[in-house]
Amino acid sequence: MEALYTAEALATGAGRNGRVATSEGRLDFTLAVPKELGGSGDGANPEQLFAAGYAACFHSALQTVARAQKVSIVDSSVGARVQIGSNGEGGFGLAVQLEVVIPDLPHEQAVELANAAHQVCPYSNATRGNIDVDITVSDD
Repeated sequence: MEALYTAEALATGAGRNGRVATSEGRLDFTLAVPKELGGSGDGANPEQLFAAGYAACFHSALQTVARAQKVSIVDSSVGARVQIGSNGEGGFGLAVQLEVVIPDLPHEQAVELANAAHQVCPYSNATRGNIDVDITVSDD
């Protein structure tokens, strides 16, 4: 792959109870284990960052596909839920649910756009076959 852009981030401290920042300083977060996993919950966590990145990336892919098909999706949105749990083998795994909303577009056409975006999105391509990704298209 020929890289078009490279993002860099550095995690310091105690991993999930530390800090993460990007090299140019645009992102700089205190991290904390979520309360649901026994932590304080007083900071961001990798699953939140992954959900934000996947939602934004998928929405961009959706817009790219719509533009190519000359379809207007002005008020569209993509929500992402990232879950972490035991993989049953002593480690952990992730699962993702994406919710695509494209108001004023017939449901079947919205589903087609979401499926096409899933083929274009770099996050989808990176996770395909590695984690469960469920895509739901809602009408509102």
